[in-house]
Amino acid sequence: MPSSLPTVAVVGGGVIGLTVAWTLGRRGHRVTVYDPAPARGASWAAAGMLSPAGEAWFGEESLLRLGLDSLARWPGVARDLEADAGWGPELRTDGTLLVAATDDDARAQTRVQALMAAAGIAHRPLGRREVRALEPALHPGLHSVTEVSTDHSVNNRTLVAALLTACARREVAFDEDTVDVVTEAGVATGVRTHRTGRHRRHAVVVVANGVGLSATCGAPEWLRSAVRPVKGEILRVRTPRPTLARTVRADVRGRSVYLVPRSDGEVVVGATSLERGHDTAVTLEAVHDLLHDAIEVVPELRDATFVEATAGLRPATPDHVPLVGQTGVDALLVAGGHHRGGVLLAPWTAAVVAALVAGDAPPAGADTADPLRFALEEAR
Repeated sequence: MPSSLPTVAVVGGGVIGLTVAWTLGRRGHRVTVYDPAPARGASWAAAGMLSPAGEAWFGEESLLRLGLDSLARWPGVARDLEADAGWGPELRTDGTLLVAATDDDARAQTRVQALMAAAGIAHRPLGRREVRALEPALHPGLHSVTEVSTDHSVNNRTLVAALLTACARREVAFDEDTVDVVTEAGVATGVRTHRTGRHRRHAVVVVANGVGLSATCGAPEWLRSAVRPVKGEILRVRTPRPTLARTVRADVRGRSVYLVPRSDGEVVVGATSLERGHDTAVTLEAVHDLLHDAIEVVPELRDATFVEATAGLRPATPDHVPLVGQTGVDALLVAGGHHRGGVLLAPWTAAVVAALVAGDAPPAGADTADPLRFALEEAR
């Protein structure tokens, strides 16, 4: 029997778009995802960290609260995804270690620790004996190591593969074409495909195409200009046996590096953060610096096999808070601008979008990510 719920177009098939589409599909909506290369882009290049505490910074306390809310949703999402897809996103709950290579690095980390304390996030410094017991591969000469047991990770590539399968089993349709939003009399009525020029009608359109938002015709101009690309270069290496049990986020002489382990011995090493437009070339400098700092933290990685170097474009907003909600155009929603937090914030974002599509009150904190804050700024 055909669903009486609104049909939804989701523009963008990254982790945000797929999570939104799957969530709506589970609620009985007929959903079509439009993306020329679903499950690729920044979602494919990412590391999969669920680290609201590790990413915390002054002036971004509201973003930290959103991250903590979304992190709490992840175990349920992982279970539901495994039920629908047949496998889960490899959720690891071993925690994260914050590592400082030098005294100066440790002083820089005390600011993050102060933020965590203010937010009630448990963390504790580890002695050398505890470090050896937890992560014997870490360099014994590191200045300090702090455990954050609440920061976790998933395998982002397993995650998006599971989302594709789960979407298909919830009868989400896919159209591998680039599209623009169609509006009529101030109401979004669907999308227009580039390849055929066809107007595909939908009751609701959700734009979730990352940095592609800036090129999506039909979206308000102020919204398109609110997202900019931030380049991130990231490496993957492999050891014969697992080297680390938990994520390590390190400061090494003023540079940041993270190491995210996988169960098969792969370690994701990242990542640069560069304002270079839409450039996605991987530079030798990035490879050198990331590997140098990773080996300084985990010397065993000298013997690792180099697997891959890639770059993605993070969609960033001026205040680093995402754009999730109404756009001022009826029936047009946006779920974008997640910068470094796309994987972490996917469950919370999907919950907000699903509530708005249903006409329900969105979860707490939705006003923080209200896209209309930029429309108001432009009007001033």
